[in-house]
Amino acid sequence: MNITIIGTGYVGLVAGACFADSGNHVLCLDVDPRKIDTLNQGGIPIYEPGLEEIVRRNKHEGRIAFTTDAQKAIDHGKVIFIAVGTPQDEDGSADLKYVLSAAQTIGKLMKEPKIVVDKSTVPVGTAEKVQAAIQAVTSIPVSVVSNPEFLKEGNAIEDFMSPDRVVIGTDDEPARKVMAELYEPFMRTGRRIFFMDPRSAEMAKYAANAFLATKVTFMNEMANLCDAMGADVDLVRRAIGSDNRIGSAFLFPGIGYGGSCFPKDVAAIRKMGLDAGYALRVLDSVDTVNKDQKRILVERVVSRFGQDLTGRRFAVWGLSFKPKTDDMREAPSLTIVNALLERGATVAAHDPEAMKEALRHFGERVDFCNTPEDAVKGADALLLLTEWTVYRQPDFQLLKGALKQPVVFDGRNVYDPAKMKELGFEYTGIGRGRKG
Repeated sequence: MNITIIGTGYVGLVAGACFADSGNHVLCLDVDPRKIDTLNQGGIPIYEPGLEEIVRRNKHEGRIAFTTDAQKAIDHGKVIFIAVGTPQDEDGSADLKYVLSAAQTIGKLMKEPKIVVDKSTVPVGTAEKVQAAIQAVTSIPVSVVSNPEFLKEGNAIEDFMSPDRVVIGTDDEPARKVMAELYEPFMRTGRRIFFMDPRSAEMAKYAANAFLATKVTFMNEMANLCDAMGADVDLVRRAIGSDNRIGSAFLFPGIGYGGSCFPKDVAAIRKMGLDAGYALRVLDSVDTVNKDQKRILVERVVSRFGQDLTGRRFAVWGLSFKPKTDDMREAPSLTIVNALLERGATVAAHDPEAMKEALRHFGERVDFCNTPEDAVKGADALLLLTEWTVYRQPDFQLLKGALKQPVVFDGRNVYDPAKMKELGFEYTGIGRGRKG
């Protein structure tokens, strides 16, 4: 099948690569010539494990190509996916200007009927707006489908190739059959595909992310209560996670969620609720608690070293909002590092993939180190902010000797408190029984 993808960001590029890898002929369109030049020269503008290999292989075999030529792209695809950004507007809503601009371009350039698929995360009712935007400039029939993505950064290829579920929102039977055919290669292991109306499909995406954000935030609340009452949240997590009604996923407490999805989608669904006359009070609290949670580690540092951190040097391991990505959007590290700098501290940081992105955020205010070991040399304490594998089993004796004093603030509960105490570290985790 001939497929066009509009947008070569995270969602568009992953979708295009995976559709090509299942035998389709994919043409990816982007208005940014630098992105297209990078892709045509064999580069990848984003970091995602496994993506570069798939793009390179399918490009070599002629199943995926990249262009800035909108007419060529619209002519190519029987199915056209809109996978452009939906940035958060000032009021928390998703800004649809790029989605609707893509829709208008499709309408102006299409020469025959098309199936247009909203792959971007969009508010309920967007399929109708896209349909209207296209039909306002053409009389050629078009069917607009909602097909939200459920990809986890760092695991996107596996998520796309072996999805838990695929959600398709359409009221058009021919479009339904085409979408079923397109996703059939990914359903061979009995994975589920759900067909529904477009509005329900759009809501399903927001509901899923809002629920997961709530689950994370609930565990952070429990962790803070465990600290106040001398309980160990890790033991609590294991106990409640064994309940099949709850499940063990997303029960790891820490320093708050970040990234491109949870913060933006929680804000967007809250705004949708207000516009519909219904305040989502649980999600209002989720947003507030998550913002507070990003300051927890700073409060612990201040409690230990004082408000004025002038002359103090802190090592930071991990800057991306989660492992296996260079994404720093809404990352807790942004709040924590800036708070330390504002109090006069020096920060030495390391991250396996996000150093270039971090340089854009912090500039020369942070000392970026080539290795985790370089970051801790002469530091007053270590703050672990992202649970990259490389940080899980360091040489603790080397770490202890490199620090000015053996103080560790573990924002992801990677280390065992009893072992750290035995090794002579002053250790602070999240919800590991710290009283007061």
